[in-house]
Amino acid sequence: MADADPPPHPRDVYALAGIEAADQAVLDALARGRMHHAWLLVGPEGVGKASFAYRLARRLLGAAPDAHYGLLGSRPDDPVSRQVAARSHPDLMVLERTGEDGKVRKVIPVDEARRLPEFFANTPATSPYRVAIVDSADDLNVSSANALLKTLEEPPKRGVLLLVSHSPGRLLPTIRSRCRQLRFQPLPEAEVADLVGARAGVSDSDARHLAHMAGGAPGRAYALAAGGALEIDKQAHEILGALPKVDEALLLSLADRFRGAEGAERFNLLLERLAAQVHEMAASAALSGETQGLDRWAQAWELLQRLPVEAEAVNLDRADAFFTAVRELRAAARA
Repeated sequence: MADADPPPHPRDVYALAGIEAADQAVLDALARGRMHHAWLLVGPEGVGKASFAYRLARRLLGAAPDAHYGLLGSRPDDPVSRQVAARSHPDLMVLERTGEDGKVRKVIPVDEARRLPEFFANTPATSPYRVAIVDSADDLNVSSANALLKTLEEPPKRGVLLLVSHSPGRLLPTIRSRCRQLRFQPLPEAEVADLVGARAGVSDSDARHLAHMAGGAPGRAYALAAGGALEIDKQAHEILGALPKVDEALLLSLADRFRGAEGAERFNLLLERLAAQVHEMAASAALSGETQGLDRWAQAWELLQRLPVEAEAVNLDRADAFFTAVRELRAAARA
């Protein structure tokens, strides 16, 4: 199967499933005239937090409501929606890892976070509010997080800050305490399978498998489909099924595709799928009372979880890291 089309950017998403409670919470705050100056949108990656941030931004910036897209939905053809889509709205600021040149940076630079006070110091140009989206707050380093904190400590008038976070426990407690939290939960896997099957054009069985791999997160399921996750999952299964002897030609072929940005994504996804299958295999063995060698499998699982982070942090050669993981898997299979 060919890779599916990549998922749309969150700013281009209007229809969202499973966000009715979040919609209502914001509408209630607006109706009471008590719109909080900072909202922390938390939940697993791919459940729609960033899409909701843009959804809320459009309404705060004055886009006309459209009930077809839910309680907080806006008209896609509204001038405000078009400006947001074109990244040209004067009252919207977005902080993210992707720079203006399209390259993905390791963190959100402190210089960009320091622009927030000046942005909020100005009155809205054309809208009821000025809005800033941080996607994601997890990508702030210590310096940029402290710069953001200064804005939170002095709430702007007619300003709203929307922070997306997949791991809120890693944020500064002083950031969390100054935000109102909205939590987003995964959807039932059957519902996600229906969504991804229709959009990605995959079979029912593949759609169910993608939904399971994504843990009920629609955005993650779309990204997996676009990234060739079904093929990579089969390769992970082939590696584990052949242990301790694995086809060296297969391993070399896989390692040869780890170069560049796309190669990094393939590397991360392959190790993720290996880790997931090792976890499922070990859990099944433990439930059936087969405990021999589980300690070594646990070590292998921990290594698979750790290597992608280490490879990015210290610029490890991804092929070398992959063969390190294979050696650990072989050792676990022999234990």
